[in-house]
Amino acid sequence: MPHIVFEKKELIPTPSQKDGVNFKFIAKSYNFTEKVRRTEYKIALENENKEFLLSLKPKDDNFMVKADKVTRISPVTLVKNALNAYVNLNEVKVLFSNTNNLKFKEETKNRYLKDINYFVDEFNSDKEIQIEIGFGSGRHLLHQAKTNPNVQFIGLEIHYPSIEQLLKQLELQDITNVLVVNYDARLFMEFIESNKVGKIFVHFPVPWDKKPHRRIYSNEFVNEALRVLKITGTLELRTDSRKYFDFCTEVLTNLPKGRITIDINKDLAVSSKYEDRWKKQGKNIYDVVLEAQNNDENINLNFDFSFDFKIDFNKMLITIPTKSIIESNYFIHVEELYTIEGSDNSGLVKVTMGNFDRPVTKYLYVKEGEISYYQGNPLPTSSNINAHEKLKEILSK
Repeated sequence: MPHIVFEKKELIPTPSQKDGVNFKFIAKSYNFTEKVRRTEYKIALENENKEFLLSLKPKDDNFMVKADKVTRISPVTLVKNALNAYVNLNEVKVLFSNTNNLKFKEETKNRYLKDINYFVDEFNSDKEIQIEIGFGSGRHLLHQAKTNPNVQFIGLEIHYPSIEQLLKQLELQDITNVLVVNYDARLFMEFIESNKVGKIFVHFPVPWDKKPHRRIYSNEFVNEALRVLKITGTLELRTDSRKYFDFCTEVLTNLPKGRITIDINKDLAVSSKYEDRWKKQGKNIYDVVLEAQNNDENINLNFDFSFDFKIDFNKMLITIPTKSIIESNYFIHVEELYTIEGSDNSGLVKVTMGNFDRPVTKYLYVKEGEISYYQGNPLPTSSNINAHEKLKEILSK
């Protein structure tokens, strides 16, 4: 990670500007727990219309400045330029820097690979949608996409080498009806319109026998799948794990709606190399298919993440809860507090919130008592919405 170590000196005045970088304010850490910590600063800036933070902290008898992990952006050259601009503006003696000799890999954009925000803000298709969760080598997804050119496929995968392998095959075979996203499938469904999906494939998921809470299948996931599936649409599980099969069957049979079909050792038009190996070993392959039988109402993704009140920031420093707030479907944990020197009733609140399996860390920016999310709002998942409502309740007291 690019960083610079320099001799300790007074902080730069803000607002100020250097080499195209606008430094807006500096926030100082506020020790709201009994744990002894060193003072740390967050430097808020804008570079090429992108806002982010730098972290400034003591290193021995000197200072080190680097990118703040929560707000880091791409390309990394924006961070490098901001670091250089800070030390140039402060006219300090540099003791170490790796911002001038780093070889930055040029980012290449793939037309099939999409960020999760694309599905929140832009995605729209008149075609039937089919989704494969955890596509692995991509053999099944590629086969389905070639066989059904009029279907819009979405492949979800968290293993990046598998994503790169699939993207390469999509380009080589000129398959244009697949979109790929690196995101947790347990949360992804919330961004898909109701009654739009024909099939959801979950083939050979990790069984997580020792950590069942990490499994894809749960009451919440299945209910979201049923919402996005059109009538006669199917959620299709294929697994070699008898324990996982039994677990998923129990989840499905406890639901009030949907029709279940079970098969063992069913032959498909395409199979993975692992499935071929398991069949040769005489291992059973289990299929559990859930068919949707009802239409569902659409959910609203245009949630208002604003705060419609002002706060006394100095009072909040004392009253805000420092222990995690844990509810059944969301949590909130205040990580750090920062005061903005020279600016009345202003500061930053670093908070981790939302879903236990896919939490988000954000800064709340308080400017003269008015609150907003720094670097934009959280994604409108139900857990983030619940956490936001709880934050409003806490901060309005």
